[in-house]
Amino acid sequence: MVKEVKDVKTVKAPKSEQTRTLILETALRLFQERGYDRTTMRAIAQEAGVSVGNAYYYFTSKEHLVQGFYDRLAAEHAAAVQKVLDEEKDLATRMRGVLLIWLDVAEPYHRFAAQFFKNAADPESPLSPFSAQSVAAREAAIAIHRRCLDGSDTKTDPELDDYLPQLMWLVQMGLVLYWVYDRTEHAERSRRLVERCTPIGARVIALSRFRVLRPVVRQIHDVLEEFLPGAARAKGRPAGGPGPKKP
Repeated sequence: MVKEVKDVKTVKAPKSEQTRTLILETALRLFQERGYDRTTMRAIAQEAGVSVGNAYYYFTSKEHLVQGFYDRLAAEHAAAVQKVLDEEKDLATRMRGVLLIWLDVAEPYHRFAAQFFKNAADPESPLSPFSAQSVAAREAAIAIHRRCLDGSDTKTDPELDDYLPQLMWLVQMGLVLYWVYDRTEHAERSRRLVERCTPIGARVIALSRFRVLRPVVRQIHDVLEEFLPGAARAKGRPAGGPGPKKP
């Protein structure tokens, strides 16, 4: 009996992680009840039963709390898609699974998603999915799309291998925007949108490898390289700026 109790204690989350989770969950509840703008760090600390200083120790601002929410959502999504990515090989099925599962994971937060979006829509906001503060959640999401492509039985053009996952993530961002304003029960129209669009997306990706389309593929490659968020910076030049001259 003593050994069993000891084993339970060894898997229990550290107190610091429990406190961090408590603060985050309290913040999400208050954002839902009061709205993002009307919720203060002091109110979050009071509701969580911790000091204001302790709240700021784990989250330096309300924006940092939202980043914690983004990270949680990304982690839950990555865990939830594991089964479909392990079992399915058809690209359209994998793409559909990735997006529908994201809708499932995000469903509990749908009621107050619009409150975040009005802040996240500002390109200068740290809540923007394109901001430097959002890089961890953004890269985690792009990694899921990369796994979706790499594990499928669809061959892709090597010139687009580095950019297709980013493009698929941008498609997901479009879905998120649609979902934010979708008021149908269980976001049924968003789910229908995924069902209709993923076969088209998978077909376009599959066709990109054919030689007759190679000139178009190169044009797409150049556009993505110049304009995808972060792509230009990864190449060592300013985003949106001209690339190096070809010899």
